[in-house]
Amino acid sequence: MANYQTFAKLYDDLFDDDAYADWLQYAVNQIKNPQAPLLELAGGAGRLALRLKQKGFDVTVFDLSEEMLSLAQAHAAEAQVDLPLVQGDMREWSDYQKQFGTITSFADSFNYLANEVETLMAFQQVYDHLTTGGQFLFDVITPYQTDVYYPGYMYNYHDDEMAFLWSSYGVENAVHTVEHELIFFIYDEAIDGYKQLTEIHTERTYDLGTYQRLLAQAGFVHIEVTGDFGRQKQVDDQTNRWFFSAQKG
Repeated sequence: MANYQTFAKLYDDLFDDDAYADWLQYAVNQIKNPQAPLLELAGGAGRLALRLKQKGFDVTVFDLSEEMLSLAQAHAAEAQVDLPLVQGDMREWSDYQKQFGTITSFADSFNYLANEVETLMAFQQVYDHLTTGGQFLFDVITPYQTDVYYPGYMYNYHDDEMAFLWSSYGVENAVHTVEHELIFFIYDEAIDGYKQLTEIHTERTYDLGTYQRLLAQAGFVHIEVTGDFGRQKQVDDQTNRWFFSAQKG
């Protein structure tokens, strides 16, 4: 699992607001029962959850990172809204008994799981925490993204207080797997210089049939797949992100 404890605020500050707008529109377009309670699984700092809350949804945020949830709490307080927060592991949260009409999870969350077994575990937990007929909406990056787009990818950002370097590499002998090296240079007044923080994130994905099989194995039905935040109705071999809508059977 990715560790956001050291870098939570840095990620939160850098994340693209346009992506949140796209995820929000996708969710609003897809959710069939907007009155039912909604869980944002691996919801991080709550940026999307707050947008859903402001649209009238009854939202709870679930995340592994206590620091991310602290940021979500701060954002909710700033927006003057009540945003319930739950800390836990998406692979095993059977001790949390509440069920939801919709569970959403975006921004590659399932791509950080180690293997198919963990992915199935997470799908089963989602299934168990949905009401009968409840809806599961999530996205994952595709093999095109890990095998073609990401290897050799670089992104640089800087301002007066920080510089950020992102480099991505394929992983030898690992199918549909990519590593992201994230390096931050943060200005520190105490030393009148910059401190370097480095983290490696590993993402993996599977072919479309594997996701469909695991969802069906967990009990989901009416599994629909689109691309480009739902705007691409027919996915192809250059689709970089799959969006899934599935229903609890």
